[in-house]
Amino acid sequence: MKHFLRLAAAPVLAGALLVSAASGPANADTTQTDAELAAEWQTAWDTHAFYDTTPPAPDSGRSRATSQISIQIDRPIQQVFTAYSNINNHIGPNPFLKRVATHKEWRQEATRYVNLTAIEEIPYEGATVTNKVYAQQRLNTASFSYETDTWSEPAVVTHQKITFRVLAPGRTVVTENLTFDADATLIDFVAANGTAAHQQTQAGLKQAIENGTI
Repeated sequence: MKHFLRLAAAPVLAGALLVSAASGPANADTTQTDAELAAEWQTAWDTHAFYDTTPPAPDSGRSRATSQISIQIDRPIQQVFTAYSNINNHIGPNPFLKRVATHKEWRQEATRYVNLTAIEEIPYEGATVTNKVYAQQRLNTASFSYETDTWSEPAVVTHQKITFRVLAPGRTVVTENLTFDADATLIDFVAANGTAAHQQTQAGLKQAIENGTI
């Protein structure tokens, strides 16, 4: 799920500052219940349809950018897929990710669906900005792949497909195909910093998996 424009402060600060400018001072909010977050998730799903992969219309004021990043992890594919696809394991490798609230899980044929909200806390100029990422993850164990769609302020949508491939016995290549949709004035920033954030997360997950800490 790894959306998450988030592993250096820069990726989220543009969005966080836009949100805080509109809504007042931004402070950490870790008091919401899972039920409250689930209601917000449903509103984001119904309102913003972040599952829709249709490119932004030319007259919408929004743009799309894509990128692809890969990393080699020196562990067997099943171990890597299990650890990497568990978003709770991103707490730690992503220094700002503090909590993952899972709202619903179910299986349909070969795919396991997970609806979740990721809570990030980003320190900025003496305050803490809370960033909530609403996501649906779809995992296919048979093909060693998963997809994640997310929505977060300021109206940033990501579509991610992560694939796992055996490079050699005990070695796995993880490839993330990332699609970012955002306001046309922010898309370059969102794509560049979002991609960098995912690369930083990849490096942290590689270290944790190879060290056996996740």
